[in-house]
Amino acid sequence: MGVESWECTMNWHILSADRIEPSAMMRLRRALLALVTLLAATGAIGQGFKFSNDADKQSAERAQRDAQVQALLATPCMEKIKNQKIMVVIGENRNGAVLAKQAAYDPHFEAINKRLRALGLRTFTPEEIRRQVAQAEIDAFFRNDPDAAISASRRLAAQYILRGLIDTQISRNAIINVNQVMVRLDFTLTGANGRMISQASASNESYAGRDVLGMALTLLNERADEVVAQLYSDYCQRAGTK
Repeated sequence: MGVESWECTMNWHILSADRIEPSAMMRLRRALLALVTLLAATGAIGQGFKFSNDADKQSAERAQRDAQVQALLATPCMEKIKNQKIMVVIGENRNGAVLAKQAAYDPHFEAINKRLRALGLRTFTPEEIRRQVAQAEIDAFFRNDPDAAISASRRLAAQYILRGLIDTQISRNAIINVNQVMVRLDFTLTGANGRMISQASASNESYAGRDVLGMALTLLNERADEVVAQLYSDYCQRAGTK
């Protein structure tokens, strides 16, 4: 239906409403004309409303991600590879300062660890890591000290190390007076000797708030399946190579 047809229909209904005061009728007519003009300008008339477009797009993207995850998880993995031990550690780079006290990241650790174990991989619990690896070694490891990484893996007899780094950049938006935080999650899987096996990452542009670790956990839970699938596929293909 075109704008002219809408106007004709609208005029008929207004003229037939003989009980409406003239001033009220004029206001009503102007309001309806404004609405018709707006709908015509946005293409809603004649094309139909398409509120479902965004939902359909998101559904298609989700289906594509799910298919990719399933394809990665279908990577053949030998039992001798699955039985090798992996040490998982989580740290945070907050505006240039590295924080790696493992107790602060238990929920983030578990989001990854439970998925790795569900795939049949062997990992250590946070308690085992804290009991056998000194915090100083973990701190040094996150400062990219290769000797610290080797020392930590030897203490646990771990063949592989999965390091997750939560990278946050916090700034203040003076215009709207809120904190803005950019969150990025980077995971690196290496052999105990430092050999690179896999890398996977996820990021969120920005948000307003104070709970940085809460946002990082939300992001991790949203993207953990994709991250773990990539790590798993690379691990199964490359862990046994020299």
